[in-house]
Amino acid sequence: MKDKGMTLLELVIVISIIGILVVALGFQFAGWIDKYRVETQMSELYVDLMNARLRSMQRNRAHFVNLEQKQYTVQEDIDPWPDGDTSLTAYDNNRPSGYNYPIPLVKKTLNSNNPITWSNIRVTEIKFNQRGLANVNKTICVVTDNDADYDCLAISATRIRFGRLSNKISDGGTCGSENCVNK
Repeated sequence: MKDKGMTLLELVIVISIIGILVVALGFQFAGWIDKYRVETQMSELYVDLMNARLRSMQRNRAHFVNLEQKQYTVQEDIDPWPDGDTSLTAYDNNRPSGYNYPIPLVKKTLNSNNPITWSNIRVTEIKFNQRGLANVNKTICVVTDNDADYDCLAISATRIRFGRLSNKISDGGTCGSENCVNK
């Protein structure tokens, strides 16, 4: 007898195994994509915060980061030139109608489905003074269900660190020190 082909049963079994593997890997791939989006979002926020800090030292004037759930802006204090008044309130309240308003250095709308949140939710502004020191201690994180390697930033007066959130924001929002990367 010549055995030169496959039976229909063998073909169905092979196609079933391939289908199961494709479905399982598809779910795994979707999880990887979600983790990648969260880590990318935190990396972009980290870079923008560090740029604001460095630019405040370089230009010798305060810079402000205003946080919202789906976007954030970075602005430079330009009132009055050259030393600044380290406050953005003058931009909104005390300007004559023809005065030029500041253009944000960075205004990013977050592409992720995961909004950002932070400790002390009432304080939405981080100010870096002329020496690059932050005015608040704050934890910023991405609200997510996946297990991303980095999902939070811990901001102190002198440092900004990546990490994994170890306590919920509602419980004080600490960025786990065992998982933090000093940058």
